[in-house]
Amino acid sequence: MSTATQGGQRVFGSPPTEISKEPRPLPTGDADENPSDIGFLALLAEDFRTYENNPFDLGFWTVAIHRFGNWRMRHPKLVRAPMTIAYETLFRSVRFIADIDLPYNTKLGRRVRIWYHGGIHLGARSIGNDVHIRHNTTCGILHRAHPNRKPVIEDGVDIGPGVCILGDVTVGAGSVVGANSVVVRSVPPQSTVFGVPARPVALAPEK
Repeated sequence: MSTATQGGQRVFGSPPTEISKEPRPLPTGDADENPSDIGFLALLAEDFRTYENNPFDLGFWTVAIHRFGNWRMRHPKLVRAPMTIAYETLFRSVRFIADIDLPYNTKLGRRVRIWYHGGIHLGARSIGNDVHIRHNTTCGILHRAHPNRKPVIEDGVDIGPGVCILGDVTVGAGSVVGANSVVVRSVPPQSTVFGVPARPVALAPEK
């Protein structure tokens, strides 16, 4: 990002050109974006198994409330109104208690596991199947001038604690993002990335 100095203070200019392209449209939140290949109750049951059948796991409740927030959108407005009140109450409660922010218009795949809780904001465009996410993770925008540029997390990605994934980037399927990494460029499938900014690394094989 370019900077200049005025009156002894740094003034931030426009964002880098690599984030200046037109973004893809974000989900509007006006439709049920739950996975279409499984029913609502079966999806909740699968999520419960993903969280090892633990009814006290705050990650499970975060995901369950997200599923409910989407499921209500298939109903007429009159029927949906009390569901929306219930959803907003539950969403705000789990965000306050668990410090996990997962808006319902983040498209969420199946068997997503949120390990631990605290400091988690998942404002991604979409999160695929079998993704594992750990505490202090942020998925969201890179620059406030571009609120629609959000990341895509593909299937089977493993995200370590303290990770930031920012901007209109894609983390390819099966990739690993190491702890405290900052991802601002797309990651190819089956990659392992570490660092600030995150770069591919070749891990030595285990002996």
